[in-house]
Amino acid sequence: MNIHQLRSIVELVNNDFNVSATAEKLYTSQPAVSKQIKMLEDELSVSLFERAGKKIKGMTPIGEEIALVAQGVIAQIDQIKEIAASDYGSQSGTLSIATTHTQARYKLPEVISQFNARYPNININLHQGAPAQIAQLVQQGDVDFAIAAESMHLFEDLVTLPCYSWNRGIVVPKGHPLTEESISFEALSHYP
Repeated sequence: MNIHQLRSIVELVNNDFNVSATAEKLYTSQPAVSKQIKMLEDELSVSLFERAGKKIKGMTPIGEEIALVAQGVIAQIDQIKEIAASDYGSQSGTLSIATTHTQARYKLPEVISQFNARYPNININLHQGAPAQIAQLVQQGDVDFAIAAESMHLFEDLVTLPCYSWNRGIVVPKGHPLTEESISFEALSHYP
């Protein structure tokens, strides 16, 4: 039993058994939420939810009892995090971040500078690699977290938290035919 499984149950109840909304709230995928619940049910050898096919309709009586306890556990964990966060000034240690070259070179220098000013006793170690490599570093516990722009969907066991959006544009000369039409990949394919 782990915190991800308990948090999945609590959020599923809070979202009226909507797996899609639960996945969004937990910054993960629907299959990952279903997997966490299935693993907990298998470990406990009980069914926590009433189902109609693949759709969750409600909770079993034992599921209601377990969900109530899980809510208390999650509340206590959140309280522990709040206590620790209130003492951030005395924190020291190392924060290991895996990221791509682009993020390390262009996006993170200013953020790291601000972080160092606020937390001078915390050392930051950057590990660079391709998105699949850095996700693997997180899975293996070699880093605290990863920052990447793509391929994170390949790792269902990781939670993905969006932090900003990339804006991409197409630059063409004035009068180019693409300025006359709606831009789509199909339209772009006509202009090699």
